[in-house]
Amino acid sequence: MRKLLGLADIRDWIKSLNYTASENCYIGKLDNKKEKSIGVYQLNSINRPNVAIGGIDNTKTLEKSVSILIHWNKNAKETEQKAYEIYNKLMESTEFVVNKIKINYIELLTNEPVDVGTDNNNIYERVIQAVFYYEKFEEEE
Repeated sequence: MRKLLGLADIRDWIKSLNYTASENCYIGKLDNKKEKSIGVYQLNSINRPNVAIGGIDNTKTLEKSVSILIHWNKNAKETEQKAYEIYNKLMESTEFVVNKIKINYIELLTNEPVDVGTDNNNIYERVIQAVFYYEKFEEEE
């Protein structure tokens, strides 16, 4: 059975990194987002099938498009700094494995984290959009 990279896999990888200083990493919607939270969401506008000639059996690399929300605090400067810290870590990442899946490359879709203003509680937020390219992994049943 083919194992696909999921949002929870990316969330767990981000959570495992010391630089985030956030215990509040999540996927999906949380009604009561705590300060210093990071959310990982599906990026629907980028999804496109990339299948090699010969079909999925000949396709070696798959993609996962995500939007990473940095929901930090009421200080714009600190939120921007945290977003750049995460952005730079993604930019510097090289091959790594998450949940038995080898990630070969992360494509950042903007030249910096995008400022999306504040939420209803005046917490500043930034968004990083990225595509994770990973090797197809077949798990034995």
